[in-house]
Amino acid sequence: MTDRPEAQRGGEAVPNPSRDCPLCPRLAAFRATNRARFPDFHNAPVPAFGAPDAALLIVGLAPGLKGANRTGRPFTGDAAGDLLYPTLAKFGFGHGPYQQRPDDGFRLIGCRITNAVRCVPPQNKPTAAEIKTCGAFLATEIRALPKLRAVLALGGIAHGAVLAALALRKSHYPFAHGALHALPGGPLLADSYHCSRYNTNTRRLTPEMFEAVFAALAR
Repeated sequence: MTDRPEAQRGGEAVPNPSRDCPLCPRLAAFRATNRARFPDFHNAPVPAFGAPDAALLIVGLAPGLKGANRTGRPFTGDAAGDLLYPTLAKFGFGHGPYQQRPDDGFRLIGCRITNAVRCVPPQNKPTAAEIKTCGAFLATEIRALPKLRAVLALGGIAHGAVLAALALRKSHYPFAHGALHALPGGPLLADSYHCSRYNTNTRRLTPEMFEAVFAALAR
């Protein structure tokens, strides 16, 4: 692994990829291109958001080019966040106004958000090798949460990444929207379709379907 600078979250140190993480050459090259195109963007691996004493960890796919890659906070600045953050507030996992920027004052309550892949991929599609490589950071993230009780995977790729991080087989825990998997010796794994614009526009995921997942987790 490359160097892992320690970022302070809630008084504890949590490892993150370095700003110029070279582990995935394709993503590093795309990052360099975006730094030239969008010099005011974050353009670096996006760290997790929320304190390390969280009971719920939400895992998405990867930062969006003009969402988290721009703002530096997961799901902030794109359509996915427009559904995720108000839903978190509705079910007591967040508080404050969500205004698509990292300084909007929104805070998480007992919840933490990260991605299976920390860097923005071309066309929002990380390769299997990139998911596997960044999985080492996800595994460390999960191990660093002493009060973790549940993980919510947003989409099949995040679901698979969580299971790989826990050294569990996907065939034993198939992805399905609304599924709740009791993992051996670990947290509960909940599944939801990703709250992307595509899924909400096509009605594959409705706000009611998304809220049902959080209602189950809140219970």
